[in-house]
Amino acid sequence: MSITAQMVKDLREMTGAGMMDAKRALTETDGDMEAASDWLRTKGLAKAAKKSGRTAAEGLIGVAVKGGVGVAVEVNSETDFVAKNGEFQSMVGAIANAALSVGDIEALRAAQIGAKPVETALTDAIAKIGENMTLRRMGRIEGDTIVSYVHNAAAEGMGKIGVLVAVKGTDGGIGKQIAMHIAAANPASLSEADLNPEVVAKEKAVQVEIARESGKPDAVIEKMLEGRMKKFIAESTLLGQAFVVNPDLTVAAAAREAGVEVTGFIRLEVGEGIEKVAEDFAAEVAKAAKG
Repeated sequence: MSITAQMVKDLREMTGAGMMDAKRALTETDGDMEAASDWLRTKGLAKAAKKSGRTAAEGLIGVAVKGGVGVAVEVNSETDFVAKNGEFQSMVGAIANAALSVGDIEALRAAQIGAKPVETALTDAIAKIGENMTLRRMGRIEGDTIVSYVHNAAAEGMGKIGVLVAVKGTDGGIGKQIAMHIAAANPASLSEADLNPEVVAKEKAVQVEIARESGKPDAVIEKMLEGRMKKFIAESTLLGQAFVVNPDLTVAAAAREAGVEVTGFIRLEVGEGIEKVAEDFAAEVAKAAKG
């Protein structure tokens, strides 16, 4: 029987299983939805599906560089204990290396690590370790030279913050310093041209209101606004920020002095933007005890 995309979608919604697992279950059961659901349960994948609704806001950022390509991936877990687990770390490293050969996160989910697709490896790890895990994000960058930096490293090439910097020119160590700067300063974009126009417009509206509260004439307000927006853009963009190694220079100026040009960067931090559910310690222990 031909397995359609709709059948896979329906089984995923019914069981919470991964796409590759749902497709395999339907193939093994000749498209019988109920039998496929039972097949997932017998393989321990239903147990993984049961945990898929739990918040996974911990985990690791894994980075890998090969030639002029750098990648960073975020693999989440529910607790920091799992992030310190050797098996979890090995999986993150394998996923990061697999990401070097693909262009986006959907292709990464289907990429092979060992003898399994990444998505299946994650589902198996959920069933074995007993926590929800997700492959949340992937960043890819290309350039003449790619430099990586991991902050709060848990193992080689992985930690709580992962940074990749692309530079043009001969890097004599400035790339690593800029990567460390990015980890600390968290710029919103490379330059003014890359800033989100909505973010700029929102900041401008806020600054207009603040300036008007001063009661000064419109001509003065315009000058105030110009200066404040210039400061906002400088503080928000990597090239405009004061370099943490030498605050007398901007990052752009420091790069020029070192004979390189920064052409791009990626910064991923574990759990960014994930709303964590607050639980008291007793409730957390009771939840863990119940599995």
